[in-house]
Amino acid sequence: MMTKRIIIEVLLAATIVITCSCKNPLPLNPQQGTVLENSIGMKLVWIPPGEFEMGSDHGQPSEKPVHTVKITNGYYMGIYEVTQRQYKKVMSTNPSEFKGDDNLPVDTVSWDDAVEFCKKLSQKEGKAYRLPTEAEWEYACRAGTTSKYSFGDSESQLVDYAWYDQNSDEKTHPVGTLKPNAWGLYDMHGNLFEWCLDYADFYSMAPAENPLKESYGKTRWGKFRICRGGCWLCSATTCRSANRAIHDPDYRDYIYGFRVVLDLE
Repeated sequence: MMTKRIIIEVLLAATIVITCSCKNPLPLNPQQGTVLENSIGMKLVWIPPGEFEMGSDHGQPSEKPVHTVKITNGYYMGIYEVTQRQYKKVMSTNPSEFKGDDNLPVDTVSWDDAVEFCKKLSQKEGKAYRLPTEAEWEYACRAGTTSKYSFGDSESQLVDYAWYDQNSDEKTHPVGTLKPNAWGLYDMHGNLFEWCLDYADFYSMAPAENPLKESYGKTRWGKFRICRGGCWLCSATTCRSANRAIHDPDYRDYIYGFRVVLDLE
């Protein structure tokens, strides 16, 4: 936990002290499904500790091998991708390509932009917000499943859960308009790729508990960061729970967005 806290503090460029405000106290012993709402209308659901099989033996080489990962600390995760309304409240700007509805997810944000948003939101709320680690993201997306998608293996059902190349009309859509996964998270498949905290070097040989790629080596991926979930432009294959995408941390495009995590401690 201390390692994660140190990393968060470095990324936020300030020490954030988590406090329990009388207006929005953090439950001391949240149960799965507990929902919080912060001052900008962002709803987050409690994701309990647990264990899951990360990766896929039937996808890209970077998804292999399937390996057991333990998440020992629960966390709150945004039920939706960060919306344009929320982004504007924190950053006073809206970089999105697709506009016209403030409930659209904010797009055209880099990893650096997402981290800066988390920094400012943390200062505003007095609690430490950050991007999810890649392991936390996949654990939450799978919601207890081992299948291709959070709802099973059938691509024919994906239209009920994801905005992708077969139903998106080549644009993003307001968050939460399709079905959620079993843990109440919307748009984990499709709509926008979501930035994760980690560097892209695969860490299948890393410790099985709370893995986080803290640095990058001299690999073909270099300083690239991880994106997950697929997007409105992607095929069904790219929207799988285990699919991994990468890009430079300062790269912006209209297929990239993010959601946030809030630690209890």
